[in-house]
Amino acid sequence: MQETVRKFGQNVKKIRLKKNMSQGDVSKILGVHRTYISGIERGLRNPSLLTIEKIAKALGVSLEKLIK
Repeated sequence: MQETVRKFGQNVKKIRLKKNMSQGDVSKILGVHRTYISGIERGLRNPSLLTIEKIAKALGVSLEKLIK
């Protein structure tokens, strides 16, 4: 499971950078602290499905793109 969390975080970071967004940009949209996004990207946090859906919307991508 840890590998899945790590891969998800890598996908979030890759997409965020492609869209020229900072962790702060994403955190403002989600209403969370920037360090929460950092933890997700580093595989230290295991976000809920609802949070994953919010991240997808904030990045303007499908859920599938984030979790593949």
